[in-house]
Amino acid sequence: MAPASDLVSFSATPRQIPRRAVRQFADTLRRRLAPAAAFHVLIADDRRLRRLNADFLGRNYAADVLAFPAGGGDTLGDIAISWQRAAEQAERMGHPLELELYTLMLHGLLHLLGMDHETDGGRMARREAAWRRRLGLPPARSRRGGATGVVRRPAAPRQEPPRS
Repeated sequence: MAPASDLVSFSATPRQIPRRAVRQFADTLRRRLAPAAAFHVLIADDRRLRRLNADFLGRNYAADVLAFPAGGGDTLGDIAISWQRAAEQAERMGHPLELELYTLMLHGLLHLLGMDHETDGGRMARREAAWRRRLGLPPARSRRGGATGVVRRPAAPRQEPPRS
């Protein structure tokens, strides 16, 4: 299993993001939700998330979180998070940026585990709420205002993976 330092990479992020704490939270998620599988989280700026969203889903805006399922095996896939979307949502929700990053990481991981809030009749929302309580994250309060996406089709060879 990858060490906690390999679970998260940062691209075009400000120093205020507590890298060590974010990596520790990713490791907690790995141990508690996906102990037998690997995943990677990229925290980047809106520009990067806009490009990934356009390349993989054909949407021309910066999503707050994107999930890239690997399609099986012992690797779940990748999660990409916009720190700028997270900062705006954290301010609107009244909690620190760090907690919003954790919330988006959890949300993305649930997508990698095969859940989809758009099609599952509330199953993912219930599971996410339960994990938020267990992990000490703020409860969901209405729509966060972000846009998530799950990439279900294979990427064209010209497209880069979401890693750093």
